[in-house]
Amino acid sequence: MSKNAAGARTGSEQALALYQELRGSTGESFDDVARRLDLTEAERERCHAELVTLGLIATSPGPDPANGADSADSAAGPDGGGRNDRATVPTVVDPDIALLRLLQHERERLENRLAETSRAHTTLETLAGPFLRAGMQPGSEVEVEIVEDPARIQRELADLTNAVRSSVHSMLTGSVRREEMSLELARDRDRVARGVRVQAMYSHRVGQVPEMAQHLAERTALGVEVRLSAVVPMNMVLADENFALLPTDPHDPDSAAILARGPGLVRSYRALYDYCWHAATPYGHEEPAERGGDGLSEQQRAALRMLASGIKDEQVARNLGVSLRTVSRLISEVMQELDAASRFEAGVKAARLGLLDGEAYEAPTT
Repeated sequence: MSKNAAGARTGSEQALALYQELRGSTGESFDDVARRLDLTEAERERCHAELVTLGLIATSPGPDPANGADSADSAAGPDGGGRNDRATVPTVVDPDIALLRLLQHERERLENRLAETSRAHTTLETLAGPFLRAGMQPGSEVEVEIVEDPARIQRELADLTNAVRSSVHSMLTGSVRREEMSLELARDRDRVARGVRVQAMYSHRVGQVPEMAQHLAERTALGVEVRLSAVVPMNMVLADENFALLPTDPHDPDSAAILARGPGLVRSYRALYDYCWHAATPYGHEEPAERGGDGLSEQQRAALRMLASGIKDEQVARNLGVSLRTVSRLISEVMQELDAASRFEAGVKAARLGLLDGEAYEAPTT
């Protein structure tokens, strides 16, 4: 590749051009290859950081050219920017391997987050049991009721608006029904006008729905504190450290509701809420969400999951019962839908969009 052609590229395109040169080079350091592409010092540093972050290259301290000895202490360079790393011969990682490592990292990060939420919920259940009853202070009565009538639940929420004095904290796993949005805004106006602190938490995906985004913006304008979270464990409404409304089954929002009164129990639910609240992002300050994937067919999604699992095109064709040409067309359509320039980028975007959530694809045994 000519220097002029590489120099005309910018940002990630430069990193891609440099990566391709590194794959074809033998025994050359990162900086040597970058100089051949006529990249400036700032461009080399940026490309190096991007390729290391994506897992496409790996560097390790090598012999110091000045004294021929191992120089691990100076591997980071005098400014901590990895200058000596760039002076060594990098290990070039195949895109498929880098993608699988990145997806594994994202999966482990999500599993750890879900495990933390599960541990918090288990602790909550323990506190709500005999240990909580044994530790109650005299006079701290707890009243728990199972409510199956949806109309009764709505009446309780309406009464709460008039009775609440200091604070209301809510979390919702899904979207607000369109016919309930105006009613919720009316409740917000009344509570905020009386000096009640109102906090509301939703999932990131809910915030991507245009109608809900408008509703959250209107709530925020009224003075409601709104946050978005990657994980919202259940629907919940808490008020004045004395009232709690939540489902009997956190995985089924339409299940019967638990109506609890009494600070001894509500404080436990509030501890779970505060944990989730501090891990969430204030509405309006979150990073722009990536879009795409809604137009993928089931066949395209299946092909994407198999490729992300490391299955070769030939096996994908056999599993789907189609030709190699059809597989190539499917992957091309997936890349177009995700606005990705390569299979690697398509895999990264698919992971971020949650298109690879669930169990990894396993080839059928014969």
